[in-house]
Amino acid sequence: MVSATVGRGTALAAALLTLLAVPAHAAPQEPQPDLTGLRGFLRTAQEQGAPGAMARIDDHGTVSKLTVGVADRTTGRVLSTTDRFRIGSVTKTFTTVVLLQLVDEGKLSLDAPVNRYLPGLLPDGTITVRQVLSHRSGLYDYTNDMFARTVPGFEAVRGKVFTYRQLVDLSLRHARTGAPGAAYSYSNTNFVVAGMLVEKLTGNPVRTEYQNRIIKPLNLSDTFYVHPDTRIPGRHALGYLTPDESGAPLVDATEQTASWAQSAGAIVSSTQDLNTFFSALLGGRLTSAAQLAQMERWTPAGTGQAYGLGLRRRDLSCGVSVYGHTGTVQGYYTYAFASKDGGRSLTAVATTSNNGTVLNTMLRTLESAFCGKQTPAARGAGAAVVERHEDVAPGILRD
Repeated sequence: MVSATVGRGTALAAALLTLLAVPAHAAPQEPQPDLTGLRGFLRTAQEQGAPGAMARIDDHGTVSKLTVGVADRTTGRVLSTTDRFRIGSVTKTFTTVVLLQLVDEGKLSLDAPVNRYLPGLLPDGTITVRQVLSHRSGLYDYTNDMFARTVPGFEAVRGKVFTYRQLVDLSLRHARTGAPGAAYSYSNTNFVVAGMLVEKLTGNPVRTEYQNRIIKPLNLSDTFYVHPDTRIPGRHALGYLTPDESGAPLVDATEQTASWAQSAGAIVSSTQDLNTFFSALLGGRLTSAAQLAQMERWTPAGTGQAYGLGLRRRDLSCGVSVYGHTGTVQGYYTYAFASKDGGRSLTAVATTSNNGTVLNTMLRTLESAFCGKQTPAARGAGAAVVERHEDVAPGILRD
């Protein structure tokens, strides 16, 4: 802005000099999202077994919404991007934000042992908060046992209510997968421990902390932590679990306590709310800059990706990196990612799970949303990245 004390002629001259000073090689704008390609991936996911699939892009004020299929196979109601759904492990980013706010408040140290705050919880007193949030604790993922057989495992727990301690104890029956601080190894146990830390340090249930620290400040009107209630409030998409047996009918998995997941995966939300959340996070509106930088200290986590603290980085074929989290819970696959500054965000959802072909198709929605239209060679490079593990039972490889 030109100062009011500068005369008109001087101001015009200054403005002209400013324009001339802009380098001719200024950075190009981001490629426009390829909405045709994105819709194609949603249709492919439907053809591969998802009753419905949807995506929403928020791009510097421009909104794009795409849907295919139905929200309810019984009634035939058409899917809408306003439908709520279970976000699964995207919950982990919410939990991490709460803990990083507690770091900002001086109530938690990332490099302190977990047992400092939860005495006697873990048999290895050297496991730190940072190692838990980056999946480098070595704690075994109890969901490997729980969901080794997909549908029977789910039916056995869909109505159960677990304590955090019961879930940790299921993990501790097994030897650790590695030494504290060693390689990344995804485990839901880590974020059960994270939920225990939230409740111990605040004296409140995680629901209260999500509400007061994230949901209310961002006006996330579709976001809820309903555990241990079984129903998704309001208009929502039903989620369908694919059985392990080829050709077996889909199982409506919508209603469940999600108590097996809790602070690792029990939040309900919408495409708009998740885009708002990740835009706010990456835009620096939820933590201090120092804690966001801690969140973005990356550990290799497979081909084309890395993991920070409750946050994934995906490296796309066009050289762009995006930041967010995947979410798998019975009946739903979610990809919620944003650009580095949060200016463009995508949430893409398929209403099925335990279907590796759908999972990999949904991964490719990131390419359309952030890389735009691509050459055949670039599209091939994007397709070469394969999602081999889910957030549920990550130690069990399924086709």
